[in-house]
Amino acid sequence: MDGERESGRQIASDLGINEQSLKVWKQKFKQLPAGQVAPTLDALQAENRRLQRELRHAQEQRDILKKTLGILSAPSGSGL
Repeated sequence: MDGERESGRQIASDLGINEQSLKVWKQKFKQLPAGQVAPTLDALQAENRRLQRELRHAQEQRDILKKTLGILSAPSGSGL
């Protein structure tokens, strides 16, 4: 068991991460259903691009709503 602990410390050190993070990742990997594979780099990059597009769209909608609210709440020039 001590050998495994030392190995974990070394791996975490080599990766430049916290040993606890490595333990959490290991536990999550063990909980994956049999045969399920972690996503590939290409799949992760594609998902990142999709999420960035979705974020830009949401930000554009937010900006439109802010401008609309500003127009609707601006005092009218008619003096009423």
